[in-house]
Amino acid sequence: MEQGVDLVVPIKRLDRAKTRLRGAIGGPHAEVVLALLLDTVAAAASARGVRRVLVVCEDTRVAKEIAAELAGTGVEPVDEGGLPGLNAALQHGADLVRADDPGGVVGALQADLPALRPEDLTAAITEAGGRRAFCADRQTTGTTLLLSAPGAPLDPRFGTGSAHAHLASGAVAVRAGLATLRCDVDTAADLAEATALGLGQRTAYALAKRSTAGP
Repeated sequence: MEQGVDLVVPIKRLDRAKTRLRGAIGGPHAEVVLALLLDTVAAAASARGVRRVLVVCEDTRVAKEIAAELAGTGVEPVDEGGLPGLNAALQHGADLVRADDPGGVVGALQADLPALRPEDLTAAITEAGGRRAFCADRQTTGTTLLLSAPGAPLDPRFGTGSAHAHLASGAVAVRAGLATLRCDVDTAADLAEATALGLGQRTAYALAKRSTAGP
């Protein structure tokens, strides 16, 4: 905890991300996707135990918004450079972090946790205690957070059934409740759950703006 965890957060191009939410939110889809990301990384950066948040992106709008809204918070964008998929993007970010601190702890955090509270992320890092660990999503099949051991490979295995894949790779599952860390948003039902937990201000604003917009 004293040294701090460096997190890598991947995000697709805004027009290609969160396609299952299109019917649920309508309106300015890209704005909502961007708000999900910004609320996630802002909460992560303010969590005790987090030193740096690297957002691996291929959309210039993401980099501009991070520079405008989150300058000085420890959140920084890096270009994905057309990497083939989520795990490749995460590994790219992890390699960049490792170049600066070969012996540190690297984490992978999903970009769609708009209800995330910093204390839930801190609790997960504390429970991991320097071990390779992961936090499963609400459905217990996916992964919202993966942490390496100090100096060890991140070895991301995101995709269908990632919770089982990370468990099989030797990662331990954090057991605390951590409702806001487990609530990633892919569907309308997920969004309703996140709303009940309490959305970050950017997501709440983007959704309110969408609901009041004309056809």
